[in-house]
Amino acid sequence: MPSHTVNDFDFLVGTWNTRQRRLKKRLCGNQEWEEFPATVAMQKLPGDVSNFDTMVADTWRPGWVGMALRIYNPATDLWSIFWFTNDGGGLDEKTGTLSQPVVGKFHGDEGFFECDDSFEGAPIRVRYHWTRISANAARWQQSFSPDGGKTWEMNWVADFERRTAATGVWSV
Repeated sequence: MPSHTVNDFDFLVGTWNTRQRRLKKRLCGNQEWEEFPATVAMQKLPGDVSNFDTMVADTWRPGWVGMALRIYNPATDLWSIFWFTNDGGGLDEKTGTLSQPVVGKFHGDEGFFECDDSFEGAPIRVRYHWTRISANAARWQQSFSPDGGKTWEMNWVADFERRTAATGVWSV
């Protein structure tokens, strides 16, 4: 039996308060982080093989929205995760289509998803690392590798805490 399924991301359904930490500059040895809160709302889509979330960070970039589309492929038993923003991030500049997704799976409570991409014109490898901590807490990390996966620079971390349905406050 596989260690991952179409239900791997069910833990994320609902609304979350998140604490975001993001490197201001990437792949240049910079250690200056920006921190900001954001709200993430995730829902399953019809057909039971995909889900979608939005991330709103009003104090960081008013009007900006990040979105993730996750699609499970039963034939390969893998997830593809597409990330895009309302300002054109995550879209191929030449074609206007979605950029390459990260692809992978969960092993227990950890999921690793990777792809080849480019950053400032140079080839990189991208990794998303999801950790299901509890029913009310999770962590997502993004890392870039400029050398094909030999070394990694973590450049974005999001700690998730579930909101209670009635009040919208932290659940812990």
